[in-house]
Amino acid sequence: MWQTYYTPTSVDDTLRLLAEHGSEAHIIAGGTDLLVELRRGARPAGVLLDVTRLGDLDQVRLDDGLIHVGPTVTHNQAVASEVLKQRGFPLAQACWGVGTPQLRNRATVAGNLATASPANDTIAALWALDARLTLRSARGERMLSFSDFYQGVRRTALAPDEMVTDIAFPALAANQRGVFVKLGLRRTHAIALVNAAVVLTFDGDTVTQARITLGSVAPTIIRATEAEEALVGGTLHEARISEAAGLAAQTAAPIDDIRAGAGYRREMVRVLVRRALTALRDGTEQNQFPAAPPMLWGKGNGRFPHLDGRTMCHHDQGPEPIECTVNGEEAVVEGAGGKTLLAMLREDLGLTGAKEGCGEGECGACTVWMDGIAVLACLVPAPRAHGTQIVTVEGIARDGKGAAPALLHPLQQAFIDEGAIQCGYCTPGFVMAGANLLEEIPHPTREQIIAGLNGNLCRCTGYYKIIRAVEEARGKK
Repeated sequence: MWQTYYTPTSVDDTLRLLAEHGSEAHIIAGGTDLLVELRRGARPAGVLLDVTRLGDLDQVRLDDGLIHVGPTVTHNQAVASEVLKQRGFPLAQACWGVGTPQLRNRATVAGNLATASPANDTIAALWALDARLTLRSARGERMLSFSDFYQGVRRTALAPDEMVTDIAFPALAANQRGVFVKLGLRRTHAIALVNAAVVLTFDGDTVTQARITLGSVAPTIIRATEAEEALVGGTLHEARISEAAGLAAQTAAPIDDIRAGAGYRREMVRVLVRRALTALRDGTEQNQFPAAPPMLWGKGNGRFPHLDGRTMCHHDQGPEPIECTVNGEEAVVEGAGGKTLLAMLREDLGLTGAKEGCGEGECGACTVWMDGIAVLACLVPAPRAHGTQIVTVEGIARDGKGAAPALLHPLQQAFIDEGAIQCGYCTPGFVMAGANLLEEIPHPTREQIIAGLNGNLCRCTGYYKIIRAVEEARGKK
């Protein structure tokens, strides 16, 4: 899927490589969109520049009234950020609705912005928060508003030699509140049929400023300016909310496609904006946000270790080895520079527990742990594993003493005891997700178990026995 994979250790090295390779080069952080596009041939295979090892780019910080989101901040890191939950809530809420835990552990906010789909959730949230993007190249640096950055469906002002180095927006003040709402075809891992973000400024109960953004109803995210104007100068009483919601629906210019008709989307704009405004009026906008969402970080903090030293380079068929620790043993793999981590594990190391069910991050059958964090091996390039610790389902059993065989992980045993295994294809992914959840939250609630497993699909069962197995394994070492 690619010829050359660089792992630079500084922004300057990254910009130098971008300038050198031009349009052949693609920045990769999470890669959850990029790898799917490369596999489909939607983008030409060329050079990948992995920026996930660069120091200090995975931070969310508040500085002089501005919230800065680094370009390698993942969606789960955004969900966990106290700064965002308190001063940039629409973004945290939008990130929680993206994908699944394993996907959110790799997918970045900046990557979601750069993909530029009008259905992308974080774009609507950040647009409503009046965010700016800092773009940097070897030629210099520039800052763009979202209205200048987005130029159409999957089209941005990002030049081939530029990378996003910062996302910044004013932190919500004490008299400001915001919310993000979304409609999808399923509870999780849903692409928005419609989404909306609303940020209001109040003087007492009177709205003094309003920003309403709508997604998946036009070629780019759009502002509902007439609805905003209708809110300013009054309180959020029922008639005003209804008027603003109706004006927002009139602003939308959706299309008919396989997922929904234009008329339905327009009506859902009215419904969602009404819900958002009602929640802001009643102060209930955070009621649906989980107090302790499962991240599948194990015992860590959700941040991958940085890589010091020289820039690494792996070629698709080159002799440069990928050196990592797999299930506690050192592994040196040659000729895997152009593969996914899943392919390397199965083809080169003979670890066939992780399965490919979809190749697009939909099913969770390929879940493994990378530096203690649950990820989807089908969407991780094998060179990204260089210098990391990988654990597969074959490696979570505990060593026995002396000549005794390895002991099953408590969750593996619970799957057997509860009859949670049928065809078995999805089982390794469920076990890896569930075991990671139990590392992170030893006594999860049923709701946390469901949220932790919602990145895994099973086509044999109704999930009840799988959930029961995790419940039975709680607190067991």
